Amino acid sequence: MTKSKTFKTLAVSSPQDLLFGFSPKPVNCGFDLTIGNGTVFPEVNFTLPVMNITQATWPEVLAHYEEMATNILKRAVAMKVPGIVLEFEQLPQMTETPEWGAEITALLERHLKQAYEKYGLKGAARITPADIRGPAGVKGVKPVMRHGELWEKLNRSFDLCIAAGGDLISIESIGAKEVHDEGLMYGDTRAIVFSLGVLACRDMTWLWDQIVAKCEKNGHSVAAGDTACGFANTSMVLAYQKMLPDVVAAVDRAMCGVRTLKAVESGARGPSKDCGYENPIVKAISGIPISQEGKSATCAHFSHVGNISASMCDLWSNESVQNIRLLSGNAPEAYTELLAYDCKLMNIANSHKQGHIFQSWMVESDQNVTAVGTILTPEAVYNIAKAIVAEDTDYHRTVAAGKAALAIIQKSVDSKKLVLGKKELTWLERLHKEFAALPKDENVLTEEITGTLGHLFDPECYGLPVHATAGSAR
Repeated sequence: MTKSKTFKTLAVSSPQDLLFGFSPKPVNCGFDLTIGNGTVFPEVNFTLPVMNITQATWPEVLAHYEEMATNILKRAVAMKVPGIVLEFEQLPQMTETPEWGAEITALLERHLKQAYEKYGLKGAARITPADIRGPAGVKGVKPVMRHGELWEKLNRSFDLCIAAGGDLISIESIGAKEVHDEGLMYGDTRAIVFSLGVLACRDMTWLWDQIVAKCEKNGHSVAAGDTACGFANTSMVLAYQKMLPDVVAAVDRAMCGVRTLKAVESGARGPSKDCGYENPIVKAISGIPISQEGKSATCAHFSHVGNISASMCDLWSNESVQNIRLLSGNAPEAYTELLAYDCKLMNIANSHKQGHIFQSWMVESDQNVTAVGTILTPEAVYNIAKAIVAEDTDYHRTVAAGKAALAIIQKSVDSKKLVLGKKELTWLERLHKEFAALPKDENVLTEEITGTLGHLFDPECYGLPVHATAGSAR
């Protein structure tokens, strides 16, 4: 089993080393596919139309996945893509019945093998069980993260999907989301920092140590990576809808780089998952390839960072699209073509040694539209990554990432490149003060949050000592 490590230096020497298609540590996987060695590949994510998933409807579910796999690979061959990744994000029912997720995993591997043998199409399947640990979102019920029936089902899902041939193993883990959501709801900076820097990092290490061990024992499957989908994506979408300050979402995104990095420090090798817009920070520190999503993921959600998100990707994803009929064909097939064209343009730019020029257009189009875009430039990512590796604990790293993001945003505001409204500026000032007031000792913050929000989480589920004060609802 790989021993967990802490990155002390960056894998890149400058922001210029952060470019789409290239990563310091390429990954070989699946059917002769190498990710991060100079070529950007499409990662097609697909799901069912609205329907019930039961034993009675299971044959219909399988028929959908047969159709989606067939159509996606047919379109990939027609577009002459150099390689492809199919991502199977399991719906909760497919993880709760682990055999179902494994059956679809085997189905996808069969289709990839046939496409490779018949057409020479290089490919891999990313298998992403749902983090069903919980129950989550049930008032008065604390999520159970490290034991119980739901954890056993998730654990078995990993085992069966790996045994079924899954090439890349991922999860969108949600440990500490119960506190993070509360922090977002009330604009509680200390709760957000605690959830990410203390709880989430502990959960990531515990979870990914086990996933990595399973993949290493199997020898075929690659422990790929995680994403802050349940955290910074929540804040990003809320900010897009004007329900949360954009500067809060930006700082949240930067801090999430620390908890997403924990998978790699436990031995994950990439590519990290598509909806982790913090992935470039992970790439700068660890050198692993990353998947990203943006303008071609509008089927799943909207954002203001659709171009800049592609500027450092190694896989380019559509996030997720339902198997519904469009005029051209079914949506997963249509999005395969869309991603193929996006990747073709990036790869041609690199082949003509013009990648950095194309990247600069991607960056410029988004960087000063929102605070989130401002902290996702190669230079900003590099500076945030430097701030992270300069610290020695997850808590200090999380705080450092937040402060680095604030400095980047402030610099853009002061230079009048980023124009923020009055409320955003008020929040920016507030965040500066609140980060300056954070305790240096994480134990102080832990005791404080346990006293105020202890009703939301179980300390034992995060390896923390149990305090007598359980906290009370706001």
